Amino acid sequence: MSIVSRRTLFASGAGLAALTLAACGGEEETPLQETDGITTIRIAATPVPHMAILTFVQDNLAAEAGLELDLQEQTEYPIPNRLLSDGEVDANFFQHTPYLETEIEENGYGLTALEPVHLEPLGVYSETLSSLDELAEGDEVGIPNDPTNRGRALALLAEQGLFALKDGIEPTDATPADIAENPKNLTFSEIDPALLPRTKGDFAAAVINGNYALEADLKPAEDALVLESAEGNPYANMLAVRTTDVENPALQKLEELMHSEDVRTFIEDTYAGGVIPAF
Repeated sequence: MSIVSRRTLFASGAGLAALTLAACGGEEETPLQETDGITTIRIAATPVPHMAILTFVQDNLAAEAGLELDLQEQTEYPIPNRLLSDGEVDANFFQHTPYLETEIEENGYGLTALEPVHLEPLGVYSETLSSLDELAEGDEVGIPNDPTNRGRALALLAEQGLFALKDGIEPTDATPADIAENPKNLTFSEIDPALLPRTKGDFAAAVINGNYALEADLKPAEDALVLESAEGNPYANMLAVRTTDVENPALQKLEELMHSEDVRTFIEDTYAGGVIPAF
């Protein structure tokens, strides 16, 4: 496993009692680190906006709650769930529930999603078009290649009336083969989500995850031709923990901080619609 970078942030304040977390995979229980009444929680997270939100919590809220966040930055989607399952971290923050469910099904992880924190709206971007109405016969569209975001991208495009998906197809399961009607005969290239911001010029349009759009200095609220709606959206991101640790008091305290008005204000003020609170 390659950890791109690791930052340990320190805080002081009144603490919680030392707690025990059980690692999956038959490992022995290992206590969370506790020093001078401060309980350390190890968290794997992707850079934008997850690390920024966690850093805000660490710098402004954690000490008073008796917590210290040991933040471990990751850039590859499969790694944080593996680290969590193996007991190398106590929580992760990078994914939505449909992605986690796919990971659990494929890898047998004993992980549980907590409550939604924020939505990174999936958006459609183009270097040549000012509207999706300008898509021409046979144009090529770039979409994410991971299963849940691929289906999510196709559902977003179908909502714009570009094509219709077959009846009974769940958006998370949709592939280009599930398109029933495609009046413009659009073609689709499935690309690593992290590469889509750099390769969007290769396509008439590209559907890009909100976190990767932000990392590429795109402004989703301004630059996207179309953005997902937050209302009733199942793709909000949340903390994930091992199922055996769902009731852990330290993790519950962190969950409370992640849904505070302070965090809501930070998200709204920092991202101006590029990231939307989901609570």
